[in-house]
Amino acid sequence: MATERLFIAIPLPPALREELAKLYEPLPGVAWTRPEQLHLTLRFLGDVEPALAAAAEAALAHVRVEAFILPVGGVGGFPSRGMPRVLWTGVAQGHPRLYQLRQRIDDALLGAGLTLDVRRFHPHATLARMRPEAAAGAVEQFLRRHRTFEAAPFRADVFRLYASELAPAGAVHSVKREFALTAPA
Repeated sequence: MATERLFIAIPLPPALREELAKLYEPLPGVAWTRPEQLHLTLRFLGDVEPALAAAAEAALAHVRVEAFILPVGGVGGFPSRGMPRVLWTGVAQGHPRLYQLRQRIDDALLGAGLTLDVRRFHPHATLARMRPEAAAGAVEQFLRRHRTFEAAPFRADVFRLYASELAPAGAVHSVKREFALTAPA
């Protein structure tokens, strides 16, 4: 069987997706993420063999973290120097429950036999991707205008395992499984 391109994320509520979509403006060479595709990335897995995907899904079912409130704000670009390839909005750096969730997901995935990259975790929702013809000046102005952006906090009470299929119009994400976070004791 063929591999699946997988990632793990927290879905964003519709009101937040609508608020983020209000940031979108016509910029040359900027491909905005469709609002229904917006999510907070926790871990990108890439192409995964079917047996490992099944093991990962089973392991993720055992992740236990209490639900939490997550603030959203600011915009930035990856990479942080030079012309960004991605525009994003972030969440509070160092949020203890978010980092606890990420660590428990990583532990579960490693236990299931997956190999994970060791890049620093930068929680974000991808707002847009840059094409080669993107205008650096317009992107810089967008980042300056919105650097203090803040959205209403939201309750993170689930995370999802997604499959991502690359298509000419952009990636299409489908939910493979949803995992509930636990209620406070």
